[in-house]
Amino acid sequence: MRMLPKFDYFAPQTLQETFGLLEEHGEDAKLLAGGTDLIVTMRARDLLPKCVVDIKGVKELHELTYDDRQGLKVGAAVTLNKLILYGEASRNYPVLIEAISTIGDYEIRERATLAGNICNASPAADSAPSLLILDATVNIAGRKGKRNVPIREFFAGVKKTTLAKNELVTSISVPTPPKGSVGGYLKARRTIGEDLCVVGVGGLAVPSGNAAKKLRLAYSSVAPTPMRAFEAEKIFENHKPVDELLDQAMPILRKTVSPIPDVRGAKEYRMNLVEVLTKRLVRRLWEAS
Repeated sequence: MRMLPKFDYFAPQTLQETFGLLEEHGEDAKLLAGGTDLIVTMRARDLLPKCVVDIKGVKELHELTYDDRQGLKVGAAVTLNKLILYGEASRNYPVLIEAISTIGDYEIRERATLAGNICNASPAADSAPSLLILDATVNIAGRKGKRNVPIREFFAGVKKTTLAKNELVTSISVPTPPKGSVGGYLKARRTIGEDLCVVGVGGLAVPSGNAAKKLRLAYSSVAPTPMRAFEAEKIFENHKPVDELLDQAMPILRKTVSPIPDVRGAKEYRMNLVEVLTKRLVRRLWEAS
């Protein structure tokens, strides 16, 4: 096994210590929460930080709470397995739990974090579609103060976020889903077991009165960033049979997504998966809601 490159290791116990280390070392420093992406890229020599700042010892980053009014709050150091096993999350956010349960395997999820998954800013991030349809907010802090960014404004490009230098994500807030809503996440991958997403689609059907529904749709691995399909969603506000609505939405979706070819799938293959998975998921949500 290839050894890691040499680096200085710091384990701050407070946010103020963390901010100080980020200011002192600047771009030479990388944050570590779970390390499931960072360690891999360091071992491959794709990333060579001079120091690693391990934030697992910062107590406030382990916050995991829920109430009906404030919703769910997931600290940056909370592991995926801890979130999956949190009863309030599984009861109130099944679409989020369904999505993050597809990330890696049990051992990976024992280390990986929700914050790390979005901060890595991969277009294929499995947690992103569910966070987008749930209108999550990313809570950010730095020496200069705190700010809250809607998840749809957090991704800036492939492996890029709107985090400023010397800032870090402290937690993710997720509002309580609308009463009576039904969600789901479908993921295409090359193998039955753990694998990166070829195309992922998350959906949330929301009752809007008089037996009508509104639909939220979001995708991963079909654009430079995870994305919400706002224009296509408007089609589903009409009172028509679901198959007719899908036929109207597909041309809009094909213009909205912009997948690229890579080792996991050709552009045409991904375009076809967008259509197949969307139809499969929307029909499932329509029957369940």
